[in-house]
Parts: sequence; structure tokens; C-alpha cells
Amino acid sequence: MVQDDEPDYRVAQGGGVPWRDLARTETHRPSERDIEITDIKTMAIAGNFTWGIVKVETDAGVYGLGETFRAEAALDMAGRMGIDLEGENPLDTHRMRELLEQRYTGTGRIGQAAFTAIETACYDIKGKLLDVPVYELLGGKYRDEIKIYCDTHAGESLGEATAHNPKDVYTPESYAQEARAVVDEGFDALKFDLDVPTHAGYDDANRRMDNEALEHKVSLVEAVRDEIGYDIDLGMDLHWNFTVETAIRLGKKLEQFDLAWLEDPVPPEKWDAQKRVTESVDIPILTGENLVTVDQFNKTARMGMMDIAAPDVNKCGGLGEYVDIATVCDLYGIPIASHNISSPLGTVAGAHVSAAIPNFIAMEWHSRDVPWWNDMVARTGESGPILEEGYINVPEGPGLGVELNRDLCEQYLTDGSELIV
Repeated sequence: MVQDDEPDYRVAQGGGVPWRDLARTETHRPSERDIEITDIKTMAIAGNFTWGIVKVETDAGVYGLGETFRAEAALDMAGRMGIDLEGENPLDTHRMRELLEQRYTGTGRIGQAAFTAIETACYDIKGKLLDVPVYELLGGKYRDEIKIYCDTHAGESLGEATAHNPKDVYTPESYAQEARAVVDEGFDALKFDLDVPTHAGYDDANRRMDNEALEHKVSLVEAVRDEIGYDIDLGMDLHWNFTVETAIRLGKKLEQFDLAWLEDPVPPEKWDAQKRVTESVDIPILTGENLVTVDQFNKTARMGMMDIAAPDVNKCGGLGEYVDIATVCDLYGIPIASHNISSPLGTVAGAHVSAAIPNFIAMEWHSRDVPWWNDMVARTGESGPILEEGYINVPEGPGLGVELNRDLCEQYLTDGSELIV
């Protein structure tokens, strides 16, 4: 402990040179909008992924909720950010985003994911206080319904597939069967993983497939198209697993199937490699779930690396950052098919921002194996499930327009997590 008569060598927050301090705990607003953040609380829900939920509390008795990607690390970061935000007005969403970016420079994707949950919660507060849905705060609506594409897994759920021989799970018949089931559930857009490990001819180290493995991938896509036809949007995900040469060879063989997109063919941030694939294959190339700033999307778009952008609504920095990303992409003529592995809470946040941008085409849904997914939230003042027959009707209640199911959240809390609602 530093004694009163000793010099203090500790550097202040911000590096000791607060030349641009965006903190502002005093505002000049009417009393009903002159509110303060009093606390930030977190909890984690065990879905098919761990869903990180953040609650921002205020002295006005109004709270907001948001969701973060990479729950464990980002929730810890969000809790620490709460110390800096205590006393701030949550209505200042843009200023607080800059404040956090300045104070937490260098925290990368984890920091951006934490920003996202906090900023989303602040938009939820703002909507509740002003009695409007979040999409109104983001510029209004281009659409009432949000098209969802179903992340589809053949043969077994992702959690069970590793207990089986991949050659028994990932067959043309299993792909066709699951595609039919998803379409019969009302979806007119779906995606499969195509990087599934079925052949010894793939070397994990050199990322290259031999002809037998390539032809097996082609047979999977052919089986799906034969089953559901060509009126359904069909994407295939490669999860950054291949060399440029293999990605191009595979892409050329798949051109005949009129895919909606081929996702992440080569390792992320191999900028020139991605560009070569995009230029060589006559299938739209989708990427972006690992990009988390406007600048990164601008660079990717400018280099011609992608045909469709896939920002993740719960790790790209917040709803305001998402709108900025969409605007930049729109300048390059690039549409948005957002990445999303969220709970219903984060998915609803994605629905609000998807309604508010012009260049949206679809948002991912990754929870077909979670039977209680639709039950985790209820619409505020409205009836009906969040997701129905492949679409989300954007909630019209104030803020995000949903309330968490307290009993269900308590049932699926992760070990060590405490209920915050």
C-alpha cells in the first residue's frame, strides 16, 4: 500500500495521459432521461454453445440485456468494464462505445464481444425508456420479417457426431435426409458443413484434399440439390480448412450446383489467399465472422476478398458498429448474411439490426438441436414464438421487445453462474 508521505508511481487509467477522456458522468438532460448505470451483472447459459448474458442496471429502475460471443472470457471482460461505466448515462451508446474502445484498446475479439453485450443492453434500456423498439433507434425498418438460414448438421447432432465413425455420419443420404427435414420445417435457406473429416486423403497439416475426398464432398452437395431442388438457398461452410489450390478445385466442381455461397475456404486473415479463391470460383464467397471492426470489413471489401459479408451480431462491437459495417459493405455492393450462434436474446438483437439495414439477406440460426430454444424468451406484450417457419417477425415491444424466461435460465445456468433476472 502506498503511504501518504510516499510518491505514487501508479499509472492512471488511460495510460496517465488523458488527452481524450470521453467519460462523462454529468449530463444536461431532463430528469426522466438523466439516468446512470449502477451495475453490470453477467450469467452464462448452457445451450449448444455457452451463451453469455449481460445485464446493465440503472438508477431509473430500468435495465437492459445483451449477449456476448465467447462467453467465459468476454463475460469477465464485461464485468471489469462495468467499473468504468458506473455513473455513465446508458443513452449515450455511441460515446460509450468510443470510451470502451479507447480504454480497452488491444483487447481484440474478446473486448469487442464484451462491448457488444454492453452496447446492446444500453440500446435495450434506451428503447424501454423511450418506449420504442430498438430497430427504430437504428434508423427504422426496411423489412418486417427476418429470413433465417438453418445451420444444418447431417446424421447426428454436433454434440453426438464425434462418438461415431465420420464415414457413417457424413453420407450423401444423411445430408439429403436432413436437408429435406429442414425444408419441411419451413426454411427456404440452409447451410451444411462441408469440411467434415471423412477421408484419410486429407492432411490436417497441409490442408490439402486428394481426388477421392474431393469427390465425396461433391457427392454430398449433389445429394442435397437432388433432394430439395434449386429454389432453396444452399450454402456450404469450409471453416478455413483448405489451401487455395484445394479450395479452388473444390469450388470449380461445385459451381454446377448454384450455391448461395461457399463460406471461409481458407484460413482467416490470409488476405491474398482469400482474394485468389474469390476471383477464381464462380460461387459467392462469404466471410467475416472473425472480423470485428469496421476497418477490418473495409479492408476485406476493398481487397475484393468477399462477395457476401458475415459479421457476427454478438462479437462485432455492438449494434451501432454493425450498422456501420453494413454501410461500408453496401458501398462495395456487398450484402450481409450474418453469423449467429446465439441464444434467442442475441438472435433478437440481430433481428432488430437486420431490419434496419438495406443490404441484409439472411441471418444464421445454429440451435436446431436445442428443443427449448424458443422458450428461453417471451415477446413483450405479444404472443407467438421468436422463430417460426424460417422467419423472425421483429418484436414490436420496447427495447429488444423480449423478456427472459427466469425459470428456464435458472435450469440451464452453467456451473458457478448466478441468475441475474
